[in-house]
This record gives sequence, structure tokens and C-alpha cells, in this order.
Amino acid sequence: MKKYFAEFFGTFWLVFGGCGSAVLAAAFPALGIGFVGVALAFGLTVLTMAYAVGHVSGAHFNPAVSVGLATAGRMPWGHVPGYIASQVLGGIVAAAVLYLIASGKADFVAGGFAANGFGEHSPGGYALSSVLVCEIVMTAMFLVVILGVTHKNAPAGFAPLAIGLCLTLIHLVSIPVSNTSVNPARSLAVAFFSEPWAMQQMWVFWIAPLVGGVLGAIVHRLITED
Repeated sequence: MKKYFAEFFGTFWLVFGGCGSAVLAAAFPALGIGFVGVALAFGLTVLTMAYAVGHVSGAHFNPAVSVGLATAGRMPWGHVPGYIASQVLGGIVAAAVLYLIASGKADFVAGGFAANGFGEHSPGGYALSSVLVCEIVMTAMFLVVILGVTHKNAPAGFAPLAIGLCLTLIHLVSIPVSNTSVNPARSLAVAFFSEPWAMQQMWVFWIAPLVGGVLGAIVHRLITED
């Protein structure tokens, strides 16, 4: 149960910190942190929680990561459902807390609420095909990095730093395309509080990251000794 609690709180922090930076601070008048700030916020949430609870659960905070690690033989498949349930619940609770905070502003309108989308709901107006390719490739590379830096032959102690920086880089590239998911739990959490289109497009942000997670695990196994 400690593993599941760690995944719950880690995913809570990822959604609250990452999506919170997008909802509350990205476009703050005259002082907004913009895309770069949001990208850094997502990276910092993973970096800090990986150091905080990584020794307990492995610091997945993402169903695509859990599926990818199981595919790579790094965790039993029997643990995956519990991990995913904990991640999804942690994300939803974080989005609910964020909504309570954001709705305290007099002129608050939920709007997209940091949701992911394609077509007219993509920040840059990118088509479904572009979003699918981007999410699959980005998630696959995320898994290659995660599996590489946590390998037994990798330098010890630096994995959270590398993983956090990788997630920052992913957001720097892909926020304009899909608002960056690479994490089904993050996407689902804010969709509950967004406009109806976010839930209608949710299938993309489960299928693409999960496919990417499996592909990343396959690439890792092709290039390592495992």
C-alpha cells in the first residue's frame, strides 16, 4: 500500500504543480511564466517527487510509465492496475483542489483548464495526426530516458534530475502541439473540470502515451544488455 500512496501523492503534485502553473500563472498579466515556465514546472514536480518518494514506488506518476516499465520487465504486471488507479485518483484530487483555488477569482472561467486537445483545441491548431505522432514519440523517448538512467549500470543518484529535465524538454517542444500530455492521468484529471470537448478527445491522450510507453520499452531493450 505504501507504493500506491506514494504514487497517489506524486501524481497529485505533478498535476497540481504542472497544471496549476498553466492555469494560475502562465498568462498572469504582465508577469506570466508562459510556456517555458509551465514546462519547467512540470519537470520540477517530477524531479522533486522522484527524490521524495522514488525509493518507495519508483516514482512513475504516469500510467504510460508504469506500462512501459512492466513491458521492459522492471515491475510485475500485477502491480500495474494498482499503480494506475492510484495515479488517476491522485490526479483527480489535485485537479479538484486546483479548481477550488482558481474558482476563487471573481471573473473565473474554467475554459480549457490546462486540458489536452487536437484540432481547434490544440494551442497551435495542430491536427489529430500531428498530435498522435507527437504524443507517441515524446512518450517513447521519455521511457527511453527513464529506463536508461535507472539502469543498474547508470550513475547513481542522478536519475530524478535527468527525468525531470527530460519532461521539461518534452513540454518545451510539444505544448504548442497538444498542450503536452505524455501522461493519461494528468489528461483525465483536468478534463473533469474542463469544457466537454476535453473528455470527448480523451481517447487520444490515453492511447498515444500508452503506445509510446510500450515502444520506448522496446527500444530500451534493443539497445541495452537486459
